[in-house]
Amino acid sequence: MSSTTLDRSRRGFSFAEYITCLNGIVWREALRFLHQRERFISALVRPLVWLFIFAAGFRQVLGISIIPPYETYILYEVYIAPGLMAMIQLFNGMQSSLSMVYDREMGNMRTLLVGPLPRGYLLFCKLLAGTAVSLLQVYAFLLIAWFWDITPPPTGYLTVLPALVLSGLMLGSLGMLISSGIKQLENFAGVMNFVIFPMFFASSALYPLWRVQEGSPMLYYVCQFNPFTHAVELIRFALYGQMNWVSLAVVGGCTAVFMIGAIFAYDPSRGLARRGPAGGET
Repeated sequence: MSSTTLDRSRRGFSFAEYITCLNGIVWREALRFLHQRERFISALVRPLVWLFIFAAGFRQVLGISIIPPYETYILYEVYIAPGLMAMIQLFNGMQSSLSMVYDREMGNMRTLLVGPLPRGYLLFCKLLAGTAVSLLQVYAFLLIAWFWDITPPPTGYLTVLPALVLSGLMLGSLGMLISSGIKQLENFAGVMNFVIFPMFFASSALYPLWRVQEGSPMLYYVCQFNPFTHAVELIRFALYGQMNWVSLAVVGGCTAVFMIGAIFAYDPSRGLARRGPAGGET
């Protein structure tokens, strides 16, 4: 490490330098997303298949009674829309973590993580960039869903934004925490399947929890303890201008726990450095 770097690490970085780092990471992630059009299309195909095909088949089977935040009976596709929005963020968080596995081995994060900037701040910038990309995907889905007569209150498109940001941070930090334990890129896809599908199906994304409780009380409690359930409910209530305080507390708490865990796991004295070449440090 040069004397200039040592002096800078002692006196700290200015606010402008932190902003420059944040802009660089966010813009890189945005440009990568724009150049990978198939990633954008695949992010929309999954929820649209559920919306256009599965919802049409389940509409007559799964009737939805009047439950908060809805004030009238709703169609099944209206109910699952918030769950599909969270589904987009879940897949995006895991894909962003997949790129993290690549970047830490041979990409720009390999260089940044051994730089003088705080490691936690770099990881937060990466997490924020992935969340920003997921917001673009979610609002694109909402635009398509609007033509399918899924029309929340006009103010809902704004009130749901903080919920989307917080849920995106939670799911992204979970993916980052998982990526810290992956040594080889080839192993990540298998790990994703053990995380994504149980979290998605054991939640309130596709069916109300009262209906789950009628069929399986044990599964009901699993859904209750699933952080993804609370991310879905936080988005659902926010989309209709309401607040679910329990879900807010759970999502906020899980975000903090997952992020702290990821920072701890990426610590050079405990995480990647102790794994040898895969971590890019010695």
